[in-house]
Amino acid sequence: MKITNNNIPPVNPYRTNQVKNEQTKNETAVQKDRLEISKEAKQLSEPSPITSQRNEKVSALKAQIQAGTYKVDAEQLASDLIGYYQPKQ
Repeated sequence: MKITNNNIPPVNPYRTNQVKNEQTKNETAVQKDRLEISKEAKQLSEPSPITSQRNEKVSALKAQIQAGTYKVDAEQLASDLIGYYQPKQ
Protein backbone atom coordinates (compact mmCIF):
# COMPACT_ATOMS: atom_id res chain seq x y z
CA MET A 1 0.00 0.00 0.00
CA LYS A 2 1.41 3.34 -1.07
CA ILE A 3 0.24 6.67 0.42
CA THR A 4 0.89 9.77 -1.60
CA ASN A 5 0.54 13.41 -0.73
CA ASN A 6 -2.73 14.71 -2.14
CA ASN A 7 -1.77 18.41 -1.85
CA ILE A 8 -3.14 18.72 1.66
CA PRO A 9 -1.48 21.60 3.47
CA PRO A 10 0.17 20.65 6.73
CA VAL A 11 -1.75 21.71 9.84
CA ASN A 12 0.27 22.82 12.80
CA PRO A 13 -1.79 24.40 15.61
CA TYR A 14 1.36 25.44 17.47
CA ARG A 15 2.56 27.44 14.50
CA THR A 16 -0.69 29.42 14.30
CA ASN A 17 -0.40 30.33 17.97
CA GLN A 18 3.21 31.30 17.46
CA VAL A 19 2.28 33.56 14.55
CA LYS A 20 -0.44 35.24 16.62
CA ASN A 21 2.01 35.85 19.48
CA GLU A 22 4.56 37.35 17.10
CA GLN A 23 1.93 39.68 15.65
CA THR A 24 0.90 40.95 19.07
CA LYS A 25 4.54 41.49 20.02
CA ASN A 26 5.09 43.49 16.84
CA GLU A 27 2.01 45.60 17.51
CA THR A 28 3.11 46.41 21.05
CA ALA A 29 6.69 47.05 19.97
CA VAL A 30 5.56 49.72 17.51
CA GLN A 31 3.84 51.79 20.19
CA LYS A 32 6.23 54.12 21.99
CA ASP A 33 5.78 56.72 24.68
CA ARG A 34 5.74 60.32 23.58
CA LEU A 35 6.02 63.57 25.43
CA GLU A 36 4.47 66.75 24.10
CA ILE A 37 5.01 70.02 25.92
CA SER A 38 2.39 72.68 25.34
CA LYS A 39 3.17 76.28 24.47
CA GLU A 40 1.91 77.40 27.87
CA ALA A 41 4.23 75.00 29.68
CA LYS A 42 7.17 76.24 27.62
CA GLN A 43 6.30 79.82 28.53
CA LEU A 44 6.13 78.90 32.21
CA SER A 45 9.57 77.31 32.08
CA GLU A 46 11.16 80.48 30.66
CA PRO A 47 12.47 82.97 33.23
CA SER A 48 10.18 85.97 33.65
CA PRO A 49 11.45 89.56 33.58
CA ILE A 50 10.48 89.92 37.25
CA THR A 51 12.76 87.03 38.18
CA SER A 52 15.71 88.52 36.31
CA GLN A 53 15.14 91.94 37.95
CA ARG A 54 14.92 90.28 41.38
CA ASN A 55 18.16 88.37 40.77
CA GLU A 56 19.92 91.61 39.80
CA LYS A 57 18.67 93.34 42.95
CA VAL A 58 19.72 90.41 45.16
CA SER A 59 23.19 90.30 43.63
CA ALA A 60 23.58 94.06 44.15
CA LEU A 61 22.52 93.70 47.81
CA LYS A 62 24.95 90.80 48.29
CA ALA A 63 27.76 92.91 46.89
CA GLN A 64 26.91 95.79 49.23
CA ILE A 65 26.77 93.48 52.26
CA GLN A 66 30.11 91.86 51.39
CA ALA A 67 31.71 95.28 50.88
CA GLY A 68 30.25 96.54 54.17
CA THR A 69 28.45 99.47 52.56
CA TYR A 70 24.87 98.27 53.08
CA LYS A 71 22.98 100.46 55.54
CA VAL A 72 19.47 99.80 56.81
CA ASP A 73 17.12 102.79 56.95
CA ALA A 74 15.39 102.17 60.27
CA GLU A 75 12.51 104.60 59.64
CA GLN A 76 11.76 103.09 56.24
CA LEU A 77 11.87 99.58 57.69
CA ALA A 78 9.51 100.53 60.52
CA SER A 79 7.01 102.19 58.19
CA ASP A 80 7.09 99.17 55.84
CA LEU A 81 6.46 96.80 58.76
CA ILE A 82 3.55 98.90 60.03
CA GLY A 83 2.11 99.11 56.53
CA TYR A 84 2.39 95.35 56.15
CA TYR A 85 0.70 94.47 59.43
CA GLN A 86 -1.83 97.34 59.41
CA PRO A 87 -2.81 97.89 55.79
CA LYS A 88 -4.66 101.06 54.92
CA GLN A 89 -8.36 100.54 54.44
